Amino acid sequence: KGKEKGKSKGKGKAKAEWRPKVEVEGLGRKKIAEMSMEVRDDNPYSRLMALKRMGVVENYEKIRTFSVLIVGIGGVGSVVAEMLTRCGIGKLLLFDYDKVELANMNRLFYRPEQSGMSKVDASLATLKGINPDVEFEAYNKNITTNENYEHLLGRIKNGGMDGKSP
Repeated sequence: KGKEKGKSKGKGKAKAEWRPKVEVEGLGRKKIAEMSMEVRDDNPYSRLMALKRMGVVENYEKIRTFSVLIVGIGGVGSVVAEMLTRCGIGKLLLFDYDKVELANMNRLFYRPEQSGMSKVDASLATLKGINPDVEFEAYNKNITTNENYEHLLGRIKNGGMDGKSP
């Protein structure tokens, strides 16, 4: 009776809000010590290891020894971070000082409930859920200041898997 579609005039009803069915922290799969070429639905690397079987890549497992530093977790950076995480890169170092906005939803991998979070914190929440095998370092810093720029250079020089090499 005169109600607009999708609106309710019920008393005491809370506003509907989307929430994930499960929390990312503490759930999901365990870390995988060694990449397997076995083709199984529960092997997250089996399709990627097919590149090795086809001779396209000589040693796919080596991806776990690499570190990649990404400055800016926006339109390009968020997609690169997601794809490298899905591929099993060894370590990602993320730098950004911006916050997630609802206006980002149409083009970035952030979720509406992450609005207001720093992009690096929101990225970590999502990426750790995608692949727990990847190591992450996240810095909510504006690298255009002298102090933060020096920190960035330090991570470029010593951000490798061993904490000493590039």
